[in-house]
Amino acid sequence: MAPVDPDLTVVLATTLRVAGAAVLLAALPAIGLGFVLARASFVGKSVVETLVAVPLVLPPTAIGYLLLRAFAHDGPLGPRVLGIDLDVLFTWRGAVLASAVVAFPLIARAARSAFEGVEPRLELVARTHGLSRGATFASVTLPLARRGLVAALALGFGRALGEFGATVIVAGNVRGETQTLALAIFEDIQLGSNDHALLLVAVTLAIAFALMWSVEWLSRPRKARASR
Repeated sequence: MAPVDPDLTVVLATTLRVAGAAVLLAALPAIGLGFVLARASFVGKSVVETLVAVPLVLPPTAIGYLLLRAFAHDGPLGPRVLGIDLDVLFTWRGAVLASAVVAFPLIARAARSAFEGVEPRLELVARTHGLSRGATFASVTLPLARRGLVAALALGFGRALGEFGATVIVAGNVRGETQTLALAIFEDIQLGSNDHALLLVAVTLAIAFALMWSVEWLSRPRKARASR
């Protein structure tokens, strides 16, 4: 049996740690925003929807630069202003933050679709039986939207998994600390390590295929899933 590539093991572990932490960081606010956009009507809703969508079309390098400036020494979230050093830039926390920012819109939009797929009449029936808004959300809305929400988190994980532009600016490319699969592939290409780059691409492709297959399966109607 061929020996395990130690570099691949480290890079894969870093990638999964960063992507997983990014999804955990973005999940609650993104799902909450998705629910608000699906159920509430308020002044400025179209502006909020647009702002949520902006990171989807904004170059990741631009997002990375904005984060870099925000957490710089003299930035609005920097130690000179807040009085504390959040230890974000050029650390794995920076990689998590950058990945969470780019994954947030996908999770929020997919969560919104999941909540919109829940029939409001069912929530109304639960309310007429005396359930509070919170109890209705927990016992009716969440269970009915759970597959769509899992798909939303899987999409966010996949986006965080492949993040490059924002991460390299905010967190750098430090082996064993911030170097994810995307950054390692870029480094291998620069160094001419084509065989190793192909190996990393193959691993990335396998993970991406598994994620997208899961998303497609979760997104199918129940009858369609049962027939396959």
